[in-house]
Amino acid sequence: MREAFPGRRRAAAMAALLVAAALPLVPGRPAALAQKPPGETVPRTPDGRPDLSGVWQALNTAAWDIQDHPAQLFPGLPARFAAPGGRGVVEGNEIPYQPWALALKNENFKNRATADPEAKCYLPGIPRATYMGYPFQIVQTPARITMLYEYVHAFRNIHLNSPHPKGPIEWWMGDSRGRWDGDTLVVDVVHFTDQTWFDRAGNFHSEQLHIVERFTPVSADRMRYEVTIEDPKVFTRPWKMTMPLYRRQEPYSQLLEFECYAFLYESQFNTRGAGQ
Repeated sequence: MREAFPGRRRAAAMAALLVAAALPLVPGRPAALAQKPPGETVPRTPDGRPDLSGVWQALNTAAWDIQDHPAQLFPGLPARFAAPGGRGVVEGNEIPYQPWALALKNENFKNRATADPEAKCYLPGIPRATYMGYPFQIVQTPARITMLYEYVHAFRNIHLNSPHPKGPIEWWMGDSRGRWDGDTLVVDVVHFTDQTWFDRAGNFHSEQLHIVERFTPVSADRMRYEVTIEDPKVFTRPWKMTMPLYRRQEPYSQLLEFECYAFLYESQFNTRGAGQ
């Protein structure tokens, strides 16, 4: 049979080779991410702390996979919903899984269309809520910082200069306690359930997850987000993710509603109805 579009496959293959050859030349972590642009000032609250209030969003493909990944079809979805390719946010692009955990991660990847907690509309957990692709809002006071997420109305309170409650406790969003280190908001988070993933590629953790987040403003509308992951049950050592976050600039920026549970119910109802 004659090819419908002669030469397209050859051109696509050549383009892929050129992209692959160029990737090593792209720096994995630009130093500019942490540098303050000349003349930029960081807005501050009356008590002198950086003012992080506002609507923020990550602009990357970490929601699909926190490591380097090519564009690819997503199981069970048409081509227009294919996963976009992207550079990873993991420093060194390596997640130090224990052997049994790596095998489970690979199994998660094979079954990601249905096994991903996001497919069930579960709360996303931390740090995943930060880079799901939905905006989130920061409300800041001297004693507490609240982060509100557009996805399923998730939220968390970051209590400043106070200890974690005694555990073990298994919470979807963990327990967040913060402090200021200069201009950096440092957040220690523990007391997790093991029912959340880091992305749609099957990267996971256990209930022993412990993370430390660092939010550092580098300009009026950009901040560096760094998170250190520790889970001795799953990983052989701590590892980090780093990415920029951007303050939304549209007039009257606000969170809207993403009613995942309602969409899930409607899709299941329509599926059942179609089979009757």
